[in-house]
Amino acid sequence: MNAPRPITIDRLEKEMIATSPIGTFFGVSQQTFDHVWGHLTDPAGDSVIYISMEIGADPDAYSPVRDRLENITDSHQIIDSRLQDFYHRYIHGPQNIPTYSGGLGILAGDTLKSYADCHLPVIAVSLLYRQGYFAQYVDSQLGQISQAVDWQPESTPGLYLLQDPGHPDRPLQIAVPFLNEYGQETVATAQVWMKMEVSCDLDFFVPEILLDFYRPETPSLIRNAASKLYNAESSMIKAIQRRMLGIGILPALRALGITSKTFHLNEQHGVIVAIQLIVDELTRILQHPHIERASDEQVFEAARIVSQRLVYTIHTPVKAGHDRFNKSLYAGISEKSCQRILDLLAHDEDSPHSYNFTQLAMHVNRSANSVSRLHRDVTCRQFPQFAGKIAAITNGVHHLTWISDERAKVFDATPLLSGWRHDPGVFARATVIIDDPDFRDRLSSAWQADSKTLIDAVNRMLILHRAQMSMTWIDPPNFLSTLVDADSSLKPEVFTVGFARRFSTYKRADLIFNDIEHLCRISVENNWPINFLFAGKAHPADEPGKTVIKNLLNHQEELYRKSDGLVNLVFIPNYDMNIAKKLVAGVHCWLNSPKRPLEASGTSGMKAAMNGVPNVSIMDGWWVEGYHDGATGWKFGHEGPIDGASLSESREELLYFEDSTSFYSLLPLILRAFYDKNTSKVFLDKGINNLLLNIPIFNTHRMSAEYLQRYELKLPADQTLEMRHFAQLYSSDI
Repeated sequence: MNAPRPITIDRLEKEMIATSPIGTFFGVSQQTFDHVWGHLTDPAGDSVIYISMEIGADPDAYSPVRDRLENITDSHQIIDSRLQDFYHRYIHGPQNIPTYSGGLGILAGDTLKSYADCHLPVIAVSLLYRQGYFAQYVDSQLGQISQAVDWQPESTPGLYLLQDPGHPDRPLQIAVPFLNEYGQETVATAQVWMKMEVSCDLDFFVPEILLDFYRPETPSLIRNAASKLYNAESSMIKAIQRRMLGIGILPALRALGITSKTFHLNEQHGVIVAIQLIVDELTRILQHPHIERASDEQVFEAARIVSQRLVYTIHTPVKAGHDRFNKSLYAGISEKSCQRILDLLAHDEDSPHSYNFTQLAMHVNRSANSVSRLHRDVTCRQFPQFAGKIAAITNGVHHLTWISDERAKVFDATPLLSGWRHDPGVFARATVIIDDPDFRDRLSSAWQADSKTLIDAVNRMLILHRAQMSMTWIDPPNFLSTLVDADSSLKPEVFTVGFARRFSTYKRADLIFNDIEHLCRISVENNWPINFLFAGKAHPADEPGKTVIKNLLNHQEELYRKSDGLVNLVFIPNYDMNIAKKLVAGVHCWLNSPKRPLEASGTSGMKAAMNGVPNVSIMDGWWVEGYHDGATGWKFGHEGPIDGASLSESREELLYFEDSTSFYSLLPLILRAFYDKNTSKVFLDKGINNLLLNIPIFNTHRMSAEYLQRYELKLPADQTLEMRHFAQLYSSDI
């Protein structure tokens, strides 16, 4: 499988437009659409519902449909107005779909892309947020400033407002019963959107159903909860968001005729769907609708039956990641039957006045998994009563999304890597390329080109921020913007460290600046310049996380002055997938510094590894499995056992001194390897080892194959063999 082939206008309508009673769609043929939709609506129900609070798949990072359109040889000849509209949306339309906040959502998007590439019958369900997550502005004096996102789903390529099959002139809507904050019955109305994750060959797709509750007729409290992702104005708003997702799933699927028997909970946010299924099962068992009359034994039996339909992935050991709601609050927005089920299945021993949704999700599944081996051990410690069924499925990333175009050209031109786009496992069989001078030269040139692309973009940003000083009230977030000129611009040949993720205290973004004197001394004494590029958002309600961002901004001038300009720290605001893709390909190493073992996985480092960029990381999450005894990067920091202290998130137990000191001991070794001509091959060796050792493991094709074993789907023989091959690339749970 090679790069996209050219397409002509004559073939465009035949190969890329499909119609159905729910709308007209662009990107796949009618035959492909009918095949996929037919499977999802087949009475056998041999398909999967993937449920996620957020899904990240911006077209500017990856879009096989746009890539195919860019290969049209005669686009000026498009006359059909429908084709013109689709073409201009994909080529010139907005390229961000702000329905994600970070790693969890981007992982969901990567997963669905691999499901599409692997032709797995899956349909996803999430929410559409009219104000997105938030746009991040950063002021050097104020720190992070949050602002609602202004976006138009109506004009975004790949998003479709579905039609009512019985009334094609009307949008498809679902109405679901709700209780308002006064305990009164009301109805919440949602429009139904669909985004298509189209396979790399445009011969399959995975639909994402997005429920849009931000409707004029929807009660104001529910409409407010629907406005933005992870709205944290109150616990009530948070609880309503979870209910909107969970309670909207079955009505939406029924309206579309979807018959899937298996539900996959990507985190516990949508677990209310399990309560709906339990209510349906109790109605069947009792043969009447008065389920309040059910005994405890009947509730547990219904839960046991429903659990055979659910697969659950837990993503975090951090307490804030587990939804807990005060029972009195929840009583105001849920029926008595719902409360009864929660009383039995969501009891929280540590907080008996709260419902614990992670506890509920642990109860009602046939398969529960963590997202790395170390996270499995942590999860078993946190939920010992469920330890017998908690396995590990280590996360991956979608290699076609995150490998840069420059690296992809090198791989396409390497015969030993033939078929890498379809099968990331080919890298494991190409070990001789590490000694191939031609491959090494071409990979090195691609790396340099990506570094130049990144640094040029950062320098343009610094100049833009300087120009904006006189036009806005926002002070530039970077000290260099006050100095920027030809001499102070960043240089792509300077050793550049990347760090980008959610800003939460346990991730310790400021760890390596704990002793600035020490850090600068390493650089100055050896004349080793360093660029640190940081990006990421703190949740708007996370004041400690925002403080970490402000601390970074405060370090910039001190680093510059004390190192005579050798050490530069730059913060890139409004982190998104496009920025991430430039960073993971353009830096020289990727930094991750969480407190072990609080980073369940950490997929940003995997994206760097896909490009052959070494990691320097705490031995936490995926890096425990991706380190390979130092062949792919460096480790630092404490590696103690998992105990109560290690799971603490309190500042005094975050090990700043111990782990920063370890980093300062390691840094000269890394810088010498980069700058010393006698040892500079070390970086390229580690880079190529990432391709050979980590691409075959940390990709979502392999991850999909491991989930497939939990889904128990019946696939054609040739597809079964292919998925078995992907599963054999790595076994997470050993």
